[in-house]
Amino acid sequence: MKKLIALLTLAGLLIMSTTMVFAQDEESNEKATSTEQVATDQQAADDNAAPVAEEKPLHQQLKIKIIEGGPMFMGFLLVTLILGLALAFERIIYLNLATTNTKKLLANIEDAINNGGIEAAKEVCRNTRGPVASIFYQGLDRYDSGIEVVEKSVVSYGSVQMGQLENGLTWIALFIALAPMLGFMGTVIGMIQAFDAIEAAGDINPSLVAGGIKVALITTVTGLIIAMILQVFYNYIVGKIDSLVNAMEESSISLIDILVDYQRKNK
Repeated sequence: MKKLIALLTLAGLLIMSTTMVFAQDEESNEKATSTEQVATDQQAADDNAAPVAEEKPLHQQLKIKIIEGGPMFMGFLLVTLILGLALAFERIIYLNLATTNTKKLLANIEDAINNGGIEAAKEVCRNTRGPVASIFYQGLDRYDSGIEVVEKSVVSYGSVQMGQLENGLTWIALFIALAPMLGFMGTVIGMIQAFDAIEAAGDINPSLVAGGIKVALITTVTGLIIAMILQVFYNYIVGKIDSLVNAMEESSISLIDILVDYQRKNK
């Protein structure tokens, strides 16, 4: 609940700041437009002056398109992108830190069991980070209760670790679904504005409806782009989780085999 409140607060601050930036940019653009108009009139008065087309940089073109899309919907879309990427990067860092060389870990545990017993193997697990080592520790800690108890413990704690690996995926999936919806909503609002302009003018004039249609198209494209970006990160995270889960299952079977052999030797 605290994380949700923090995310909502952050989203509100981002929307407010984005709206303020858009308002300032619109004012500056209006001033720049009036200044450019005066300069254009002066230049047109001079017959010997040749017009020079200056191409704007990419970031300025994107900024202009965002402003043309409207501060309300574009602000929500940008917040969706920022929060989605923040959650995706957090999951990627967590999963990379949770990755363990299971073959090396199993070899170290087997050597520790053969040389120092179960306690030495538990010490190896304590000194190794990652969910696999945590699962192994839970199983080794219940070795005295029997192999069946160890197996149940490994399976149960594996489910807990799997839930921790998948933490936050639902929010990323929400932002993937929310971005196109916000874009389509901007499309609907833009078309309504276009039809309102037609109704107020009483005539279909392209210059009257261009603004509303532009809002509709820009918000739709932005929402789809954000959804595609987040979908790529989401698929990478899901693939990483599947790889870790498979490693946990395979290594858990190997651990049970090691403990069965150790128990057979000590009978």
